[in-house]
Amino acid sequence: MEHFVVSARKYRPETFEDVVGQKAITNTLLNAIENNHLAQALLFTGPRGVGKTTCARILAKKINQQATENKDEDYAFNIFELDAASNNSVDDIRNLIDQVRIPPQVGKYKVYIIDEVHMLSSSAFNAFLKTLEEPPKHAIFILATTEKHKIIPTILSRCQIFDFKRITVTDAKEYLAKIAENEGVNAEDDALHIIAQKADGAMRDALSIYDRVVSFSGNNLTREAVTENLNVLDYETYFKSTDFILKNDIPGLLVQYNEILAKGFDGHHYIAGLASHFRDLLVCKNQATISLLEVGEQVKTLYFKQSQEAP
Repeated sequence: MEHFVVSARKYRPETFEDVVGQKAITNTLLNAIENNHLAQALLFTGPRGVGKTTCARILAKKINQQATENKDEDYAFNIFELDAASNNSVDDIRNLIDQVRIPPQVGKYKVYIIDEVHMLSSSAFNAFLKTLEEPPKHAIFILATTEKHKIIPTILSRCQIFDFKRITVTDAKEYLAKIAENEGVNAEDDALHIIAQKADGAMRDALSIYDRVVSFSGNNLTREAVTENLNVLDYETYFKSTDFILKNDIPGLLVQYNEILAKGFDGHHYIAGLASHFRDLLVCKNQATISLLEVGEQVKTLYFKQSQEAP
């Protein structure tokens, strides 16, 4: 049995062009490198799984390639990754500061990527201040965090801050479709849409869910397989409920509700989903606002049809 590599690692972007949904940031970084305007301390902040560490690694590699024009060299010796979650003491930072003074043997820059930087203790933060403000010419610091509010203001004021945004459902779905095509998986548009929605703006989560569902359903990824595996209530449930309500068929609605509870769903979860479904129907009442719906084309037609039947 050969070793399985999860999609999040296998398809981790190698260049800025491959990064999903962060066009504004990747363009800014590229321009900064080309015009020699890159700050020596950068802070990447944003929710989990949106590409902070990935962008930091690409940037670290690119800075050195830019300096030497050798496009194939990966400069692994010049890139230091420190996980602040497990190296958060003053001693760890002092060791880092001692290393920083030594210039690189190859390439032009030493790049220090400090992940989960909000986990540093306050004394470690203070030990780091001076170096961060006036680093040697050959050092560049890239700090990454999911919790910007936990970082002391004196650190924030010394960094150029890049706010990574959540990845939209459409972007995530397109990327998943690309991967499915690569892997020879026949995936329904709706199935990928549910995965992208469930991931809630994090590309890494979307890829983990995708792996799980493909393990469950093999090379044919259908909407039914996804909803069954993820145990989510999909739009079909709510279309059916709304039909019962429009026909005033209360017994039918109660039987359906009982089936939903029997599958282990929480009543509040169902009601919240129904409210969101009604909101989507209201949005569909007018042709102009249909584009606001984050669903596939076939489903938009269903929404429009039902919204016309509803008073």
